[in-house]
Amino acid sequence: MTLRLPAADGTLRTYEPRAEPLPARPGTSFTSRTVFSAAHVVADPRADVSPDSPAAVDWDATLAFRRHLWSHGLGVAEAMDTAQRGMGLDWAGAAELIRRSAAEARGAGGRIACGAGTDQITGGTLADIRAAYEEQLAVVEESGAQAILMASRALAAVASGPEDYLEIYGRLLRQCAEPVILHWLGPMFDPALEGYWGAADLDAATEVFLEVVAAHPDKVDGIKVSLLDARREIELRRRLPRGVRCYTGDDFHYPELIAGDDQGFSHALLGVFDPLGPLAAEAVRLLDTGDTAGFRRLLDPTVALSRHLFQPPTRYYKTGVVLLAWLAGHQGHFTMVGGLQSARSLPHLARAYELADGLGLFPDPGLAEERMRTLLSLYGVTS
Repeated sequence: MTLRLPAADGTLRTYEPRAEPLPARPGTSFTSRTVFSAAHVVADPRADVSPDSPAAVDWDATLAFRRHLWSHGLGVAEAMDTAQRGMGLDWAGAAELIRRSAAEARGAGGRIACGAGTDQITGGTLADIRAAYEEQLAVVEESGAQAILMASRALAAVASGPEDYLEIYGRLLRQCAEPVILHWLGPMFDPALEGYWGAADLDAATEVFLEVVAAHPDKVDGIKVSLLDARREIELRRRLPRGVRCYTGDDFHYPELIAGDDQGFSHALLGVFDPLGPLAAEAVRLLDTGDTAGFRRLLDPTVALSRHLFQPPTRYYKTGVVLLAWLAGHQGHFTMVGGLQSARSLPHLARAYELADGLGLFPDPGLAEERMRTLLSLYGVTS
């Protein structure tokens, strides 16, 4: 059987799907790296909602996907931008997601860290922003999860300079019950975060970021860097205080950053480890045995898929993530919160399928082929 897949120029090409998946088996957590998958939410396709409505979530399917990730030894980074925070999932929905997933993690014995931000407000004073952060931190801490301090659109909009970031983050870190992960999300993921840390120049912003960490090393478990700049991440992680981890959020260079060099390595908190979960877990297990070459042999070929999913506009990578979850059988539909299944073109989706199938990511290649054929037919492409 073959499929006719549309190319970017509108022509159709013939593709022969893979017959066998890549073997992947469940396993325990890792010993050499701490690895989180930023997990997506599964929308409820039967809910009568519009893109402006509060998100309707299929909780059973959403939690089942988290159990899938935990079964392979991965941690779950919950309520992050992969879960459409600020792109369809509002704070009320995120708070419920945090509570439900944290409770599920306790039952499954899985590791979980949850995002705390300020998306319940759109503006206000610095005091308002601090209060919004505190509200969300309280929900995360009460759930028993580790907190990830996310970047704030509201803070980016009103901060007058680095001193405002130092003040806000200093106050928050002093009151956190347990060490947190600080998340620096670049404007390629969210344009509203341009100039974060009080400087448009990334070198200057890095100095402010490091000043926050250096002032509170006992309250910072690690930093999560999502700038898609491997050189900058390496330089930054070499300057971290002893005991503070660097979690790569670089979906373009993650194999080399996780593998590391003679001066250190990055742990991982990645959106692309949502579709790559089982394969990524197999790779990290090789790294646990000291087999860096084997790790790279497994993970390097996945970069083409990741770069495709995260191509500009990067914030819409979530559409490809959900497509692959549907094709892999983790959910019964290709519907997204806020209707964002329409955010990528059919040629983009077709290429994502082709790259994922070539990697053997689909546990049932026949099911993936059938579902891709259905999607193509909905767009008027027939075999």
